[in-house]
Amino acid sequence: MTHPYAGLPSSAYWRPAVADVGPHQLSGLWTPKYPIRKEDVVVTAGSCFAQHIGRALTAGGYGWTDFEPPPPFLPEGEARRFGYDVFSFRTGNIYTPSMLLQWLQLAFEPAPEVAEHWEHNGRVYDPLRPAIEPDGFADEQDFMAARAATCRAVRRAVEQADVFVFTLGLTEHWRNAATGLEYALCPGTVAGRFDTRTHVFANADAEAVTRDLRAMAAFLRDRNPDLRLLLTVSPVPLTATASGQHVLTASSYSKSVLRAAAGSVAGDDDRIDYFPSYEIITHPVFRGMFFAPNMRSVEPAGVRTVMEHFFAEQERVFGKSQKPRRRNARLMQSEKAADVQCEEVMLDAFAR
Repeated sequence: MTHPYAGLPSSAYWRPAVADVGPHQLSGLWTPKYPIRKEDVVVTAGSCFAQHIGRALTAGGYGWTDFEPPPPFLPEGEARRFGYDVFSFRTGNIYTPSMLLQWLQLAFEPAPEVAEHWEHNGRVYDPLRPAIEPDGFADEQDFMAARAATCRAVRRAVEQADVFVFTLGLTEHWRNAATGLEYALCPGTVAGRFDTRTHVFANADAEAVTRDLRAMAAFLRDRNPDLRLLLTVSPVPLTATASGQHVLTASSYSKSVLRAAAGSVAGDDDRIDYFPSYEIITHPVFRGMFFAPNMRSVEPAGVRTVMEHFFAEQERVFGKSQKPRRRNARLMQSEKAADVQCEEVMLDAFAR
C-alpha cells in the first residue's frame, strides 16, 4: 500500500458512496457497535424526535418499554395529552443532557422536601415538565406525588434497561440563578412568572454538552453497569431562539454542537453509540424531502427512512433478531407528525 487512501472501501469515497447511488440507495451509514435484540428492554428519552424512535421500535417488535403507563381510568385518547405513552417515563421532553442528568439525580438521590413549582390560575405546575398536566395540578401535594411517581419510573427504567436511547434536542435552556434548577421551558411561557433576577438564559457550547453527556453516561453506568447507551440528535430545528441570533443560524449552532458532542462521547466507549438520524433527515443529499411544508416537522416518510436504515444496519452487522415482541396497539394508532408531543413548539404562540 502506497498511502492510506489506497484500498479503502467504496463507502470512504463520495462518488461511489453518495453521488452514484443517490439518496434512496444509500447504505452503510451506520456500523452499530452492539446488537439491539428484540428481547432487549429499550428505554427512550429526549426531544420530540425520540418519540418516533420508540414507536418504530414497538412496530418492529422490539422491546420498547413504558415504565409509567397511564392509569386505567384515563381514556386512550387522553393519555398522550397528559404525557403518557410518549417516552419510557412521564418526564415530557428532555432537550439537554444536563436536564436528563438532573432527572436522574432527582430519581436516585434524596430530594428537598419542598420543590420549586409554578402557579397559574390557582393551579400548580411542574417547572421540569409544565405541559404534562394541561390544567395543572390541584395543589402542591398532588404535584409532589406525581413527581415522586415519575422518579420511581425513572429508577426502574435505568435499573432494568438493556439499551437507553437518548435524543439530544437543544443547547439553549433556562435556569434558576440561585438553585441551578434547569427548566423545561422558559418561565412565563406556559406557567409561572418570568423574573430577570431569578431566571437566566444559557446556550451551552460543545465543551459543556460533552461534559454533561459524560456525567450523564457515568451516572447511568454506575446504576446499571451493563447498560448500553445510544445517542441521536434531533433533526427538528428550533421553534424560537433567545440567543439574539436569527433562528436559522441558532438552529445550526445548536445542532452542530450536539452532533459534535455526541460523536466525541460515542467515540470513547464501546457501549456508547451514535445513530445518524440527524444526518438522514437534514443532509443536503436528501434535498429536504423529509420535512413538512413548515420546514420543521419531520414527515412519516422521513421517520420510516430513518428506521429502515436502523434495522438494516443492525441486521447487516449482527444478523436478524428473531424473537418478536407483542405490539402495543395504543402506541401505534397514529404516525402523523402532528401527533408528536413537542413542548418547545408552544413558543411559536409568541411569534409576531
